[in-house]
Amino acid sequence: MKIHEYQAKHILAKYGASVPRGDVADNPAQAVEIAKSLGGEVCVVKAQIHAGGRGKGGGVKVSKGLDAVEENAKTIIGMQLVTHQTGPVGQKVKRVLVEEGMDIVKELYCSLLVDRGSQTIVFLASTEGGMDIEEVAAKTPEKIIKIFVDPTIGLRPYQAMQIAYGLKVDEVNPKLVRPTANLMTSLYNAFISEDCSLVEINPLVLTGDARVIALDAKMTFDDSALFRHNDVVELRDFDEEDATEVEASQADLSYIKLDGSIGCMVNGAGLAMGTMDIIKEFGGEPANFLDVGGTATQERVATAFRIITSDPNVKCILVNIFGGIVRCDVVAEGIVAAFKQINLQVPVVVRLAGTNAEKAHEVIAGAGMGDKLQMAEGLRNAAEAAVAAIKN
Repeated sequence: MKIHEYQAKHILAKYGASVPRGDVADNPAQAVEIAKSLGGEVCVVKAQIHAGGRGKGGGVKVSKGLDAVEENAKTIIGMQLVTHQTGPVGQKVKRVLVEEGMDIVKELYCSLLVDRGSQTIVFLASTEGGMDIEEVAAKTPEKIIKIFVDPTIGLRPYQAMQIAYGLKVDEVNPKLVRPTANLMTSLYNAFISEDCSLVEINPLVLTGDARVIALDAKMTFDDSALFRHNDVVELRDFDEEDATEVEASQADLSYIKLDGSIGCMVNGAGLAMGTMDIIKEFGGEPANFLDVGGTATQERVATAFRIITSDPNVKCILVNIFGGIVRCDVVAEGIVAAFKQINLQVPVVVRLAGTNAEKAHEVIAGAGMGDKLQMAEGLRNAAEAAVAAIKN
């Protein structure tokens, strides 16, 4: 689950992180009133959407004076903001964050995320703030610092200081080392306490009046832990999310829309990733990631088919189910019933392996659907058949 920048800053401030003064507005008049309350001659008007790269797309404006604040708010609110993370369609801006201007001396980068390989929380930090971290990693990987934190022990003071010195804060102002280390501790405490999957500060800035400020903030949360955080759930902005993805989440299906033409219905995230890779190997493009989980019942299968076919780009559906606890013949019966229930108009290729797979083949073969519902032996054959189906 994602939240907006202004919401993330409110949460971080609770844990002692320094953030700019400001507030959110949904119209130009309100933006001007916020600017007045800040009392400064320079304010920043920032579009609030669930995407990065807003500045490059014209969604962040430095505003000198109240007239400029009003004009920039008029320009940004209601615009269809296109960034590298929104795709070509962009996202409509419904509100802006108006913040105090900063005397920025240095821009830095910092983020926390879960490193599943080492089963730790990893800090990524870089002196190259304000840039996409992917670009830094590609061009100057030596400028990225990694600090691994054992969650059973927590962030140690020496590690926080290690990050501060790694960011070369002492070269800008030695007095900022301790505040930077303290900020790292605040970020870590927020990450752990709120069950985050990502906290990203880009840029983290050092100011001329000797402050360390989280100038921008992104937070995402572990969906499996949201039952512990009703206050966070209330921050969810459904208007910012794909309607189909929202419907899938409400049905406990893991679904992410992609740009291809072959819909995927798979049980297990790893198997889903492998399925998408093999589709691409045969020259196709997956239209989605969809994990139905370990209970591929008729109802869940029908919901999954309905969600997949709501995408007009889908020309074929590849079902790849491994029957462990769940029986393949039960899944096959669910597929046939769901196929008839929602009157699917696109071909479906099914690969079922595992418990009662032979019976599943008999169920599919006896459904009388012809080429519209066909079984395939093995994942590679299934992917090849799905790619061939969209070319016919």
